[in-house]
Amino acid sequence: MTFLLCHVQLTTLTKTKRMRTIKKVTVIGLLLLGTSILTYGQENLIGPSNLTAGILTGYNRGFSMQANLGYRNSQLPFELRGGIGYTLLNPGNALGARRIFINNNTNGTPEKSGRSIDYRFDLLIPKSIFGLKNSYIIVGPRGSSFKGNFAYIGGNEEFDVVSQQWGLGGGLETRFPMSPKLNLVISAGLDYYFPSTLHGHDTAYSPDNDNVNPRNDNQNDDEPFTYKDADEVIYQPRWMPFALIGVSLYL
Repeated sequence: MTFLLCHVQLTTLTKTKRMRTIKKVTVIGLLLLGTSILTYGQENLIGPSNLTAGILTGYNRGFSMQANLGYRNSQLPFELRGGIGYTLLNPGNALGARRIFINNNTNGTPEKSGRSIDYRFDLLIPKSIFGLKNSYIIVGPRGSSFKGNFAYIGGNEEFDVVSQQWGLGGGLETRFPMSPKLNLVISAGLDYYFPSTLHGHDTAYSPDNDNVNPRNDNQNDDEPFTYKDADEVIYQPRWMPFALIGVSLYL
């Protein structure tokens, strides 16, 4: 939760301050992961249970952190896991976003920030990968809550573009035992999210072009903008490659 609060606060900072804060959060996260490994690795722990909890950090089209809770049963040929992630990402083209969602003004210095909160449910199928034991194939549905913030300093304009999406994902995961209860986890893969309605200011663009209050393109005979135009300038999650490292603990 501490990490999530830190990320939410980043959206109100300047770009330089956000980068400094991201670096600090990354260092703190790695230190906490290292401390966890050392602490549990030195303890005499009992055997693993059916429940696991984990935390991972790394890349998911941007700096990302993910927490998850899993369940395994010897009667099942797979493990079950649910998780939630928070990712900082590029929300899109700021000048294009203003034209398509507000007006054709070009004044002001643009600033932007974006984040995606993702929800995931995984099936983890045991499979030896490159000869490594404790490896799994990951498949499952995804959900995403995206928000991009666009501000124009000196232009007196600021607005959010948001969307809710569903998707599918898959990947590979390998666990390296650090103690009877603790694993070092490395995970990589790709998630795909389906196109969804983009809401911004008092305007909305839908994949079927049943749009609400679309703006006119003054560079194209004032033809109304379409969903394709909005989707090109707003970088809502679509293809989301990820590479994460962290720890998981048998509860």
